[in-house]
Amino acid sequence: MSDPTVADFLVVGSGIAGLRAAVELVPAGRVMMLTKSDPGAGSTGYAQGGIAAAVAPEDSAELHAADTIAASSGLCDEDAVSVLVTEGPRFVRELVEWGARFDRTAAGDLDLAREGAHSVRRVLHARDATGREIGRVLVERVVGRPGLAVHDHATVVQLIVEAGRVAGARYLGPDGRLREARADATLLATGGAGQVYAETTNPAVAAGDGIALAWLAGARVVDLEFFQFHPTALAVEGQPRYLLSEALRGEGARLVNAAGEAFMTRYDPAGDLAPRDRVARAMLAERASTGADVFLSLAHLPASDVRARFPFIESLCARAGLDLAADRLPVRPAAHYVMGGVATDRDGRTSLPGLYAAGEVACTGVHGANRLASNSLLEGLVFGGRAGAAMARRDDAPPVVVTAGLPAPSPLGRTSPWPIDEAALRQAMSEAAGVFRERAGLERARDLIEPVRQAVEAACAAGDALDAARWRLASLATVAALVVRAALRREESRGAHARTDFPDRDDLHWNRRVYDTR
Repeated sequence: MSDPTVADFLVVGSGIAGLRAAVELVPAGRVMMLTKSDPGAGSTGYAQGGIAAAVAPEDSAELHAADTIAASSGLCDEDAVSVLVTEGPRFVRELVEWGARFDRTAAGDLDLAREGAHSVRRVLHARDATGREIGRVLVERVVGRPGLAVHDHATVVQLIVEAGRVAGARYLGPDGRLREARADATLLATGGAGQVYAETTNPAVAAGDGIALAWLAGARVVDLEFFQFHPTALAVEGQPRYLLSEALRGEGARLVNAAGEAFMTRYDPAGDLAPRDRVARAMLAERASTGADVFLSLAHLPASDVRARFPFIESLCARAGLDLAADRLPVRPAAHYVMGGVATDRDGRTSLPGLYAAGEVACTGVHGANRLASNSLLEGLVFGGRAGAAMARRDDAPPVVVTAGLPAPSPLGRTSPWPIDEAALRQAMSEAAGVFRERAGLERARDLIEPVRQAVEAACAAGDALDAARWRLASLATVAALVVRAALRREESRGAHARTDFPDRDDLHWNRRVYDTR
């Protein structure tokens, strides 16, 4: 292992939360950013629909909070929601000042969209590639500034914990060599964990690394049973599960069955604009009832308007041989967003001194049991900024001390294969811990995944390190085991967690968040 790199601040991840944190950190000291692949490969660039903020005259922070709380099935942290909705407009206006090209009306006003479970139009968008536009602005704001060093194709495999404090991370460079990055404060901004499932809208890098790193280091996690399945992923054999943004339904797209009948109002009074958890369950119920696929249709809308508003989604459909404006698009739910994660306060602090988390990897409680559409980019922006500001204040960051002679971790598992491969793990999760769950299926998944989780924890306890391929499986197995554990424990149905053997919401016993610690 090469000599350690020492910085004031370490940021793991290069999406919206990590970049916005870096804006705060660069003026305060030396910043090292590690990103697992290319800087733009994460989920931020995949975000199509937009970013929600109460910037319209007819909107308010109070109304945005009410919609967020209603969608959360009663389980969000209302103080965290207050931070999100009251500070959100300032952070979004800041993006506009920095040059974000959000769509505007002919009169020059922000062209706000409406999505499911929002009571008013409040979603700013840049056509259907909002995440990429926000990422562009933040990259231009911070990358290349003196004091920030960005290292791509760097796979973090272990947090360095000394005397109960996180002092940086060990990572594999592009050449496979193990390196150390030491810092006064470390931020996990690693994104989500959709690759835990066989069908997901998430990019390949979203393997739950940050949750696994934090858990294995001893940090608390919370609410991992709440995994959101986006209802409208394009379901064409042989094609990726391309996300068909909720903004499509916000502009009038309809879910229809094989007979062409709109069906959502039979399941939910909010129809096509119901919260995502309820839409996903209604779609599966309609499939079960009819024995056929369900579809998203925009054929009743002006084709020119559809193509102008959604050029990126149009190109995705074209790859699958479909016309967004004319064809019925086969859709089904796919793993999309984890509402739980590494437990943090409202400044990104975790239960481990020196370790912060922000964005999808973190859980402030702002989403509760079901995330309101287009609150994810806002969460990364607001809480990434707040975490960066807290780190820059150095109120929890004594100077790092480099300890000489740290033993280099040894390779793990070169001779004995682990008892499950990635494809089998992901399929087991899709079958047992998808939109619907029940005890017997969850227990079967647990029995498959638990031996891998135990092998991972034993290796870490022995001081072993993982190569990149083995670390990916370790991350997936760790997060999968935690999701299954939490889903087995919560014996009710709430938000994105639907137990067929416990179909009712149980506020008497389960109106609470549940934490896990090793």
